[in-house]
Amino acid sequence: MLNELESDCQNCFGLCCVALPYGKSADFPFDKDGGDPCRNLCSTYTCAIHSQLREKGFRGCVSYECFGAGQHVSQMIYNGRDWRDNKEHAEEMFAVFPNVQQLHEMLFYLKQALHLKETQSIRVSLQNSYEETVELTLRKPEAILKVDVSAHRSKVNVLLMETSKLYRSRVNDIKKKKSRKAADFIGANLKGLNLQGEDFRGKLMIAANISNSDLKRADFIGADLRDADLRGADLTEALFLTQSQINSAIGDVHTKIPVYLERPGHWATT
Repeated sequence: MLNELESDCQNCFGLCCVALPYGKSADFPFDKDGGDPCRNLCSTYTCAIHSQLREKGFRGCVSYECFGAGQHVSQMIYNGRDWRDNKEHAEEMFAVFPNVQQLHEMLFYLKQALHLKETQSIRVSLQNSYEETVELTLRKPEAILKVDVSAHRSKVNVLLMETSKLYRSRVNDIKKKKSRKAADFIGANLKGLNLQGEDFRGKLMIAANISNSDLKRADFIGADLRDADLRGADLTEALFLTQSQINSAIGDVHTKIPVYLERPGHWATT
């Protein structure tokens, strides 16, 4: 369903490893300026330590997702022109990439919303918003740089919030209880709870224990799940859950995830 909005590193010129800056922190072992290639980026645009990113301190890379923007910018917008061979386009390409990444993230959420039977009442608005967002990603580089991404995100967000309300309403009507209103859940103990239909939108859930909990129809858009314990949890019908979110969490063979996501390689296998 959402395959075209997944990262395809083989058809990307390593844009996330070059265009984006990062600072030395728990997520990165050293500083890097935007436009400077990561020291682990190979000449083939693969990562020299891809299988060891967590162990080497690059947890930020594990939890990053471009939603297919990398290959779109590399192959569609710049027609396969490598930034290494086209220095005059490099700076522009690095500026275009983050804008397209944000637009592709919106497309990911909108497409998921369009496939929910609960959104029938707003289907036309969702489709129009999806098509408008696609059109923005097809513009010339100079036009993409002029897009007010924040303003567009605000418009999309109205529809995504309505989607969440519609999708979670059936569960919440049955539970007849209010969602948890905590500002964040950092380190919280939510083990073994019925969390169906909860709104975790934008919540900090770093190192939270959510193991063996029922998270069906919970909204996870923008939630920070770094080191959250999802072992044995049921996320099969979770809303707006991304690959990068589960990549940053802890899980095992008993964790149930949506069919469009892949089980992270670092999760326990027993």
